[in-house]
Amino acid sequence: MRKTVAAAGALTLLAALAFAAPAQAGGRDDDDHDDALLSVLHGVPGLTVDVWVNGKLTLDDFKPGTLAGPLKLDDGSYRIAVTAADATSADNPVIGPVKVNLKEGRNYTAVAHLDASGAPTATLFKNNTAASPRGQGKLTVRHVAAAPAVDILAGGTAVIKGLENPGQKVLTLKAGTVSASVAAAGTTAPLIGPADVPVTRGKNTIVYAWGSLADGTLGVAVQVVDSAKWRGGDRDDE
Repeated sequence: MRKTVAAAGALTLLAALAFAAPAQAGGRDDDDHDDALLSVLHGVPGLTVDVWVNGKLTLDDFKPGTLAGPLKLDDGSYRIAVTAADATSADNPVIGPVKVNLKEGRNYTAVAHLDASGAPTATLFKNNTAASPRGQGKLTVRHVAAAPAVDILAGGTAVIKGLENPGQKVLTLKAGTVSASVAAAGTTAPLIGPADVPVTRGKNTIVYAWGSLADGTLGVAVQVVDSAKWRGGDRDDE
């Protein structure tokens, strides 16, 4: 089993791609509510796809490793289907259709990925936007790769142990840079990394391990979302 990985260098912040809004589930015109925010990550190696939301083509020729969004949506239920590229409808999906329920003011990421055994699947994550203490930020790690449980190492020490697909772990850390790597659970030999990961004050940096260990296609994607403003009584402008 090869352990060479496609993205074993630095973590890359994938450019967010704007995409057309599908029909709104709620159908409301008022401005007295906060939209739900939905991003989409394509984490299935070697498969260019189309993404359909409520039967409408939303992402055309969506390539592996690409992060799109966030899309502003009314709260409510949406059906997400992933088809082969250039499909004429959402009737024959390769993943889904998956029904997701979005709540007002929440921030989500839908991930098309492989499960631990290598079968295509999809997972909806709620992104943590709670405030961090002054001078700190959040680092979230999500395991969406066809691989066994992993440990996340910072400076060679396991700070997250036994993370399984499709699990996640959120850490609150002092703002700065963390030298991080991903290793098989109970080991220290990197499968991905080491790479410098920025922890930004007032942000949640989300790192995804995706791809397939057996096929040598492990990679990483990085998403950054805003956190609520910290209200601790002191200025946070250091």
